[in-house]
Amino acid sequence: MNAYDFDKTIYDGDSTADFYFFCLKRHKKIICCFPSLIIAAVKFFVLKKISKTQFKQTMYRFLNYCDIENDLEEFWNKAKYKIKGFYKKQKKDDDVIISASPEFLLKPICDELSIKRLIASKVDMKTGIYDGLNCHGKEKVRRFREFFGNAKVDKFYSDSKSDTPMAEIAEHAYLVNKEKITEWIF
Repeated sequence: MNAYDFDKTIYDGDSTADFYFFCLKRHKKIICCFPSLIIAAVKFFVLKKISKTQFKQTMYRFLNYCDIENDLEEFWNKAKYKIKGFYKKQKKDDDVIISASPEFLLKPICDELSIKRLIASKVDMKTGIYDGLNCHGKEKVRRFREFFGNAKVDKFYSDSKSDTPMAEIAEHAYLVNKEKITEWIF
């Protein structure tokens, strides 16, 4: 099986950020979340006082102002063009998407692309609260093993060296930069 990161790997951009700005245009009350988001950003990026998961949970408070089912459908109707061509050409039935993005955000596009296996961060789509850890770095390997045991990963694709733990368990690993794919150098 082949495994793929999602954002900036098979999707040209950051789907969470794109969804956030899509919702902000539709639901102006999201602006009410700005003060807490700025404080959380300073605590995470500058002071290093909170975890990435805590920062993201603060950001996901914007979901309280959304009509989530309709927003997701309309978002993917507009954003699906950002699925990269290289992925569409090589897609296989047993592909796995493994991403730090919220599962609720990626599930609609995975369904549309007939991707049956999605491992992503478990985030409540109404509250933005995580159920477990952010699916990032070593957590991706833990979650992959939880679902598939010692199954072999033939090829792994990602845009980021933060996915080195997943790359290490693959027979072959590749870094993706836009549509350019290069062999992963450890």
